[in-house]
Amino acid sequence: MTSMKGGALPPSWPARIRALSRGELTPLTPRRAATVLLLRDDPEGLAVHMLRRHAAMAFAAGAYAYPGGGVDPRDERPVGWAGPSLDTWGAALGVPPGLAQAVVCAAVRETFEESGVLLAGPDAGTVVADITGEDWEADRSALVRHELAFADFLADRALVLRSDLLAPWARWITPEFEERRYDTWFFLAVLPVGQRTRDVSGEADRTAWLRPAEALAGYDRGEMVMLPPTVTTLRALLPYDTAAEALAAAPGRDLSPVMARAVLGEDGGVVLSWPGHDEFTQLLPGPGPGPVPAPADAPADAPRGETR
Repeated sequence: MTSMKGGALPPSWPARIRALSRGELTPLTPRRAATVLLLRDDPEGLAVHMLRRHAAMAFAAGAYAYPGGGVDPRDERPVGWAGPSLDTWGAALGVPPGLAQAVVCAAVRETFEESGVLLAGPDAGTVVADITGEDWEADRSALVRHELAFADFLADRALVLRSDLLAPWARWITPEFEERRYDTWFFLAVLPVGQRTRDVSGEADRTAWLRPAEALAGYDRGEMVMLPPTVTTLRALLPYDTAAEALAAAPGRDLSPVMARAVLGEDGGVVLSWPGHDEFTQLLPGPGPGPVPAPADAPADAPRGETR
């Protein structure tokens, strides 16, 4: 396992990078995904909701991340919508309007599935408050099991999706040599009044509200595993004292996708870097080409704040 501060890179990467350079590896098409940095104002300052992924997870095992996951094809179905138009969202995310809706729906759906927080309401000016009842939990569980489409869930409860409560923050794509690839949009959202996060994610073994500086200190000490997108999005929150300040800064954010690059050296080493994020640049020595690990199919579990 190749180490980096506060985390570790997959042991398969060096061999897969060399195989890709020789034309022996075909990159997988990234799966569209969305993840949400839920914010709230604590007495100590701005805090963000984070999950620690189970050690047995196929992707980002043991890493701290945010609620989120892959786009479900059913996220493209029409839903009650409040906030900016799909054309506006498409322009903001750099994708066609239909895909923009699917990404935003995935962000709201996955946040509900993984944290019990729902960014929706009966109309464009309100948000549901107490959603801790057994009937809400039954619907949340049905969404997780893919037995219920998010569009049907909203329609059955006469709710509209509050897209105006989300603010685009970043976009990261897992590298071409990764076995599981995601094209992930990161959003900010404030915890709605009357709602609270719940430890309901079956993919996490810990949840916590952490100040960005507190989480980054844990990463810097090597006590908290995080992938580069998580570290970078946390660092971007450091200048802001309140959730409102962070949301106000979102419209000026650069959403150009970030993806790792690998350059082979003459000695067989690999220089791995993320353009614009020099703190993650490192050398992967590696013992030589070796066998090429077989590519994995797109997993049923979705990314949680990394690719991300």
